[in-house]
Formats: sequence, C-alpha cells, structure tokens
Amino acid sequence: MDADRKALQGWMHALMTVQHANLKLNEPVGDEVKTTTCYMCACRCGIKVHLKDGRVRYIQGNREHPVNKGVLCAKGSAGIMQHYSPARLRKPLLRVGDRGAGEFREIEWDEAMALATQWLGDARAKDPDRLAFFTGRDQSQALTGWWAQQFGTVNYAAHGGFCSVNMAAGGLYTLGGSFWEFGEPDWEHTQYLMLWGVAEDHDSNPIKLGLGKLKARGAKIVAVNPVRTGYGAIADEWIGIRPGTDGLFAFALIHELLRSDRIDLDYLVRYANAHWLVIRNPGGADDGLFARDADGRPLCFDRRANAAVDANAVDVAPAVVGEYALRDGRRAVPAFQLVAERYLDPKFAPEAVSSSWRPVRRAWPTWARP
Repeated sequence: MDADRKALQGWMHALMTVQHANLKLNEPVGDEVKTTTCYMCACRCGIKVHLKDGRVRYIQGNREHPVNKGVLCAKGSAGIMQHYSPARLRKPLLRVGDRGAGEFREIEWDEAMALATQWLGDARAKDPDRLAFFTGRDQSQALTGWWAQQFGTVNYAAHGGFCSVNMAAGGLYTLGGSFWEFGEPDWEHTQYLMLWGVAEDHDSNPIKLGLGKLKARGAKIVAVNPVRTGYGAIADEWIGIRPGTDGLFAFALIHELLRSDRIDLDYLVRYANAHWLVIRNPGGADDGLFARDADGRPLCFDRRANAAVDANAVDVAPAVVGEYALRDGRRAVPAFQLVAERYLDPKFAPEAVSSSWRPVRRAWPTWARP
C-alpha cells in the first residue's frame, strides 16, 4: 500500500511539473476577425470568427456578448463545418431512380430553376392548394409565408408553428416573456427551478450561466428527465421519470396543489381566464363554450353584484368556483371550477399515478407545501 501511495505521489508531482505549451488562445489565428452571432441553435451566442485568406479558420466565443459572455459550446465550435463539411451539397440534386432508392445526380442551377418553375406553374394552374409548402427552422417564416400566400396555397407551415412559437406564447402568458422556446427564467430572483426535459444542446450557454447563478444563491433545482444528464447531475433532485408519463406527473402535481389549496387565484384571474364562465349544457351545441354578452364579451360572476358581468372589467370580484344561472336560464361555471373538478379526481393522486409517488411531493418547493 505504501509503495502504491508513493508511486501515486510521484506521478502527481511529475504531472504538476510538466512544461505545458504556452498557447496564446485569445490572439487572432488569421489575418482578420469578424464579430457576429452563432447560428447553430436559436440562442444566438456572440462569436468572433477568425479568417485567413477569406476562409474561416477558428470560431471563438465573444466575451463582450450579453448572451454567452464568451462561452461557446461544441455545436458553436463546429459551426465551421457549415462552410467546409465534405458532405455539404454543392449543387441541386435531381432524383433519377425510384422514390426512396436514394439515386440522384447533380444538375446546374439553371436546370433546377426551370424544373421548379414548370412543376409549380402546372400545380398553380390546376389548383394552388395542391402545393404543400413546409420549411425547416430557417427563421425566415415571414418571407416563406408571404411567398406561399402569393402563390395561393393555404397549405404552408414551418418549424416554428410546431415547436418554438407555441412555447413562446406560453412563456408570454405565464412568465411575461419568452426567449424563443426557452422561456424567460428570472435567474436573479428564482427560488425554485424545474428543468423538465431540457435538451442540453439547445440554449446551453445561457442556461449554464443561469444555473450557476441559482447554485450560488442556494436556489433549489429539480430536473425531470428519464436520463440523468449534466443538468440533472447538478440538480438538487433528479426525477428519472419513465418516458411517456410526463402528463400523469404533471396532473399529479396539479392534484396536490389543488388539494393543499396552494393556487394563486389572484394571479390566474389577472393573467388568465380562470374566472370566465363556461356554459354547462350537456348535449347542447353550446356546451363547453364561454358565456358571452350581446357584444361578444366574456362573462364572469361578480360576487359583489351577484350577477354575470364583463369578465374583463377591472372593478369586479369574480368567483372562480361554483355554478351560476345566466339571465337566459342557462347554467355556467368558472373555467377554474372545471380544472378543479377534473384534477381533484382521486385517479390523479400521486399514489394512484405511480407506486413511486413520493417524488411528486418531494418536487414541491418548500414554500408551496401545506
């Protein structure tokens, strides 16, 4: 044992005394440096691109940029391959074999434009809606959508409608802002952060910087992910949820918050439609629709006036539970009442959702517990 310890000490001493190369990492490696933003994901980190003879030689994080403060992830560093990857297409490809056979030949741009003009012209002459125009994450959706409208087709969409736009809308309504699909965490004041299925290769630099702030302040971090990733490793608690059970876990959390009366109703009334009246008319065409007045304004039940009034008025005391009669005799309940009825069902209790139900209650922030 002593011999092993001495050998280890000797190895460590040798390692500490090795003369490492004196690399000047922050000096230009070319003849020009351009300042721009990274395009390898949507967080748009600041970068400095080193050029030599007009070609990209090195990509470096920009320490003066507010998003990443000089940090650059592996995806950003690999951005050079967007220009020089051997697999990059150099010319348009025309399929020459059967569909799915993977047989193509290179053609010139003039030929490609002529073919596209012919195919699109034929489709537009017969029925513009024959064209289904879908684009990837090119972030030019205003342009591509405008083009599709000019062509005349209603069948167009892009990546944003499936991913980032709906998440950003949710962030706007719940947090007051959203940076693409990454939300807008309040890194300066947050006491409790739940990372729910966060992909570490997306928006990685701002999240890493933000997590560092939370850890320094002692905020609690809970990671919900089937895989214990790097974020899960630094979290105060990792919940290794089974794939496909995310919804049940969320329902169980809602159940517990309702059961313990830990819902901020004032917030829901102010920023959501928890108090809007929903018509209860089983079998009727209006069942489940919002109750509205003659001018189309949504209604709520004012506890002071003891009547249904404009839900957007500022001087009301809206009810969020109960069933009420409208002037025309129909029955209606606040939207929050429907949520409570659904998720207070015992089938959403943690014990019913999973045999390993304890993480549901452990996941609560301390200040949200009864």
